[in-house]
Amino acid sequence: MASGSTLAAWLRGLDGARLARVLAARRDTVSPPDPRSVGELADRLQRPGSVALALPRLALPCLQAAEALAALGTRATRDALAELLGATASGAARGLDETLEVLSDHALVWPDGNGTLRLAAPLRQSWDAPLGLDAPLEGLLTGATSDELRGMLAALGIKPPSSKQQRLVAMTEHHSDPELIASVVAKAPAAARELLELRARSALSEPRFIAFGAPGAEPGPGEQWALDRGLLIQDRRRYGPARMPAEVALALRGPGWHAPFEAVPPSLRLVSVTEAEVDQEAAAAATAFAAHAASVLSACSAAPPARLKSGGIGARELTRISKVTQADDAVVRITLETAYAAGLLGLDGDRVAPTEAYDAWAEEEPWQQFVGLLQAWRDLALTPSRARDEDNKALPVLAGEPPCGGCLQARHGLLAAAGELPAGQGAKVTTDLGPLVAWHRPLADSSPQDETPFAAVIREAELLGVLARGVLSPVGAALLADDTEKLTVAGRGLLPKATGTARIGADLTAVVTGTPTARLTALLDSVADRETSGTASVWRFSAAGIRRALDAGHTPDGITDDLATVATGSLPQPLSYLIADTARGHGRVRIGTAACVIHSEEPALLAEIAAHRKLSRIGLRQLAPTVLVSRSPLEKTLTALRTEGYAPVVETTDGAVRIEKVRPQRATAPVPAPRGTGAKPGLRSAATRAAKAPVAVDLSALATRLLAAPPQAPNPDPFGSGVPYGTDTEEIVAWHTKRLSYSDVRQLAHALDAGTAITVEYIAATGSRTIRTLSRLALDPPYLEAWCHLREDERVFTLSRIYSVMPA
Repeated sequence: MASGSTLAAWLRGLDGARLARVLAARRDTVSPPDPRSVGELADRLQRPGSVALALPRLALPCLQAAEALAALGTRATRDALAELLGATASGAARGLDETLEVLSDHALVWPDGNGTLRLAAPLRQSWDAPLGLDAPLEGLLTGATSDELRGMLAALGIKPPSSKQQRLVAMTEHHSDPELIASVVAKAPAAARELLELRARSALSEPRFIAFGAPGAEPGPGEQWALDRGLLIQDRRRYGPARMPAEVALALRGPGWHAPFEAVPPSLRLVSVTEAEVDQEAAAAATAFAAHAASVLSACSAAPPARLKSGGIGARELTRISKVTQADDAVVRITLETAYAAGLLGLDGDRVAPTEAYDAWAEEEPWQQFVGLLQAWRDLALTPSRARDEDNKALPVLAGEPPCGGCLQARHGLLAAAGELPAGQGAKVTTDLGPLVAWHRPLADSSPQDETPFAAVIREAELLGVLARGVLSPVGAALLADDTEKLTVAGRGLLPKATGTARIGADLTAVVTGTPTARLTALLDSVADRETSGTASVWRFSAAGIRRALDAGHTPDGITDDLATVATGSLPQPLSYLIADTARGHGRVRIGTAACVIHSEEPALLAEIAAHRKLSRIGLRQLAPTVLVSRSPLEKTLTALRTEGYAPVVETTDGAVRIEKVRPQRATAPVPAPRGTGAKPGLRSAATRAAKAPVAVDLSALATRLLAAPPQAPNPDPFGSGVPYGTDTEEIVAWHTKRLSYSDVRQLAHALDAGTAITVEYIAATGSRTIRTLSRLALDPPYLEAWCHLREDERVFTLSRIYSVMPA
């Protein structure tokens, strides 16, 4: 294996194939522009943001090994790590080697020339106290005086050397021997021994809360005994509790204690499944979801759902859509979120309406529609089917919540977990996959309402046909491989072509098996009312539906001919009678505006209407045998007459019959970028595919080019002043604080890196200008988390609203 004291040196020692593996594992670093040298690549790989993106993709043993390396510090060799993790047996040692190989592929751990394992600095800083251990003794004694070191050595029975450096080395060598530490503690007074053992144990299970800025109480007898011998180290100003060096804690835990290391995933109850069974169940689920999704988006086209004032589609609109489409709430939520991410829905004022891309999507085959939504689901940075928050309050859809990386990793973890199952074997109970998901993605988030771990994401996968009979279906395997071509083939194989015919029965129903074509759906929706949808959809004909088609400009003969074209047989006689009877009464009464005017060529009919007791509320008055006048507006009069069984039509100003055809509403606002974490568009609708596709990166060619490039590319000149960025933090801060001068950027970045307090001029969202003194800074771009001395509370500040930076 290649080695190097720095990451750049290690990368230069790799061959092209191994470097390509690193680039593939850390694909976020090769996004345009490509790195120009190995040195620039190493800088990108070690940036905090880049490491933060890689961490959630690691399995549990990788995080456990990394934490153990962080605890070992400069003593981190492969043998020391194996000893700490208890991975010295052949099976565990092989698992440790595989884990280190994965960490090396992600450029998070690499060996140097001296046999020490190097850990990326941002990864080391991910733990405040790795394995519950404090800093090593040498770090805690940095501020100790020579006299203090002499006193500790004398208390330990060691003759103090003459210089401070020699005394520090003697203390470090003594505390590095667990047997010496154990012998000293064994001779300690009972109070001191009990205190030390309690501190060593409690660090494993209980977090330590340190009250900075307040002097601690005077140490008791037992604690003072430990302080005199360097078994506990007290801050010189006596701020906070005394700290236990890592060497002392490990020695007190004993030689039998090992850090947790689970190289093998948890076991799972398995059953035998055949490929045919998996395909059958996946096809049924995918077909049902595709049909429901088409119905949901069609309902949104006919009546775009209104948005809440706080944002998103609320429970009332979701219930309406669910009732109209006969779809479960989870299916409605998944469809709306994935359609929005795929660019099929957009915000249009106070409503959510289909975009122009929806029209092209609606004309595609069901498998094309399904694959586009499935890819959007894979890359959603949220759990779309989640209906309740932590307080059990209803959650709106498309509410614009911040991206949830843990939700995305839960989905990817499920794909990885199911993909590791043996061939021909599936989970006996699909919810048992939860612990396996937690092993593959320990940083993933499970929904608060999940009765078992990751139950929501598992249920979503089953609804979409990604998971069938406890194993990945063909489309699930394609999603795991992130292979668009394979996904296309699998989707086409699972879903049949759209059905263009319907079986029309004498009970005035039309039954369509599978997913109906857009043309068939539009025709049946215009003349009938949908009752069910899914693997089979049912419409029911009625006088109201036929009248709706006649009102939209269709003729009785045209309706009959259109239905005869899509019917599998001849039209049943009851339907023909229904069309003829409805058409016979349609238009017999015409309504004009005066406030409005009702006229007919049948005086008896108008006399009947004028004498109708239930129509008296609209204020009818007969002017002539063939003319009535209403005091109510046209629409109110029209509704009243139709409610009482009449079939009037509306005239335009020139006397022609007005065609009541409702045009579908379309969003005019630009389609926002899909929410997620940089997902690739892949195969979506025709309009989406027309957008600019991401440039494919040839990782092997890039690896060869990087190895041949100069050692280091020039540093960027951020402000055109000839001064490069000093640290990664400066570059991140400068990106989000466009209003700050370079000196302010450097001052803020220094405060973040050094942990010092600062004073900032901040413009709140209300527009008010305030001066805030901040400490305990934490960078979470585009936000800054800090302790606000003005409010005496933890607050979150937007970096772009910081206008100046001053010393505290």
